[in-house]
Amino acid sequence: MANAHRIYTDDAPSTDNPYSQGVHAGDTLYVSGYGPVDPDTGETVDGDIASQTDRVLDNVAAVVDEAGGDGLADVVKVTVYLTDLEDYDRVNEAYGARFGEVPPARVCVEAAQLPEDVRVEMDAIAFLGHSTA
Repeated sequence: MANAHRIYTDDAPSTDNPYSQGVHAGDTLYVSGYGPVDPDTGETVDGDIASQTDRVLDNVAAVVDEAGGDGLADVVKVTVYLTDLEDYDRVNEAYGARFGEVPPARVCVEAAQLPEDVRVEMDAIAFLGHSTA
């Protein structure tokens, strides 16, 4: 990984677990999975699934920004993990409101359980070919 750089920001949650918030390799940024955790408190945000989806996307955007990107505008691929597919429509609505006319490619899967018993988690890939980070 000589050409890969670890990305870290206080604007996204971090843990003592052995992973990077993001890894910038060439023109690509790989963003680790995030749940609806407030980076200031380390706690899961209160609220409905839409507000939790917004917090997840804020966390992803913070890592992209730290790598020199333009937040969600540079995201090209997202994987959404839900513990209950009954939340799909509400997550989809909140998610769609955050992306422009050309949303990223996406996969959505139901997971039996997510860390900290959150209901939604997302990881992402961003293209940073235009940045100098």
